Amino acid sequence: MSTDYGYDLWGLVIINSAVFIIFAFSFVRPRTKLDWRALGGFSAFIVALFTEMYGFPLTIYLLSGWLGNRMPGGDLLNHNSGHLWQDLTGWQGDPHLSPLHILSNVLIAAGFILLYVSWQVLFAAQRDHRLAVTGVYARLRHPQYLGFLTIMAGFLLQWPTLLTLLMFPVLVIVYLRLDRKEERMVEAEFGDEYAAYRRQVLGFVPRFGRRTAGSRGRTPQEGL
Repeated sequence: MSTDYGYDLWGLVIINSAVFIIFAFSFVRPRTKLDWRALGGFSAFIVALFTEMYGFPLTIYLLSGWLGNRMPGGDLLNHNSGHLWQDLTGWQGDPHLSPLHILSNVLIAAGFILLYVSWQVLFAAQRDHRLAVTGVYARLRHPQYLGFLTIMAGFLLQWPTLLTLLMFPVLVIVYLRLDRKEERMVEAEFGDEYAAYRRQVLGFVPRFGRRTAGSRGRTPQEGL
């Protein structure tokens, strides 16, 4: 066994998973079943990620033969070897300083910022019983879903695992289905006002150069 075995650190699995899940929870404040499903999918991804990052390196074991051929003489069970993209692209320095790792940190931070600014707009709209169409909601209908996906994409650049790589496209589909259900509920409540907003603002791709018609309204479902 490697003398620098970087796993079986289950305390770190629990602490890191709890920190990221609680952080996300504080920004989205789930209220409905759909909200909890969205947060639940994100939480499952985070637990799976940190389980392999600090607990048991399942991906490293399953790919050990192939990785051994690609990286002869490498210490696969050293914790830094879990940064597979850096290893496979030939990065020789500290994996934490590689362009991919830096980009991953940017994406993770951007995702949490998006969750935070989305919640600020949504909370104010809920309080005033309005449709949320200002701030980030003037550019995106589902900024909180996009925030979750951006965070997960960042982690995939930083520490890819077979399980999280499989989970990510599944969660994309789950979020797309959840947003369709939410939109039907919101349109039933706000009618033409929401229908007009939906025609002007895309769900996950920001549209710049134009504003939505009207700046009032609210939905307890929109975004998350």
